Amino acid sequence: MGDMQMAADVAREALWIAVKIALPVLVVGLAVGLIVSILQAATQVQESSLSFLPKMLAIVLTLALLMPWMLSVLVEYARRLVTGFPGLAT
Repeated sequence: MGDMQMAADVAREALWIAVKIALPVLVVGLAVGLIVSILQAATQVQESSLSFLPKMLAIVLTLALLMPWMLSVLVEYARRLVTGFPGLAT
């Protein structure tokens, strides 16, 4: 396998891991934002902090709950990357 192909594989895997880690947080933020928007439209309350605060709290809670999993995914990727370096030198 050529150097360019190996670099492309490493970059592809890094991007996939970034998507895999960010997706749960983004989905929670989207869901909470949608729920708050529906409630604001139903009650006709248009307070800007009303949409920001619940999303922020949900995202922080999601990050706190998923941080061990996120770190394990990143550590495993880094371990595979570092242990694969000797094979890249040949």
